[in-house]
Amino acid sequence: MLIVHTSLPSQAAAETLAQQLIENRLAACVHIGAPIRAYYRWEGEIENAAEIPLIIKTAPARYAELEHYLKAHHPYEVPEIVAIPVTQALPAYYKWVQHESDNAPPSP
Repeated sequence: MLIVHTSLPSQAAAETLAQQLIENRLAACVHIGAPIRAYYRWEGEIENAAEIPLIIKTAPARYAELEHYLKAHHPYEVPEIVAIPVTQALPAYYKWVQHESDNAPPSP
């Protein structure tokens, strides 16, 4: 299982992306966090912006497609896409994440 972090510029953008990831079975679950303030250097200038963090749970086999989808649908030129492997998890939860983020089409 992987935990993938990204952030979006608004609540609406975060909710839309989360819904799309679940609908496309690229993730089993997406947590949308409370607004945060990000400070970073961009093109030589120190910037700061309000962002909405997303925590995405997915199967490792889906990472490449998830990354591609995020890059294609993310409003940032260089979005944060960071994957962290899960080394321990409740077996039933791990199995659920694997099942829900498999490549099968959604159930009717």
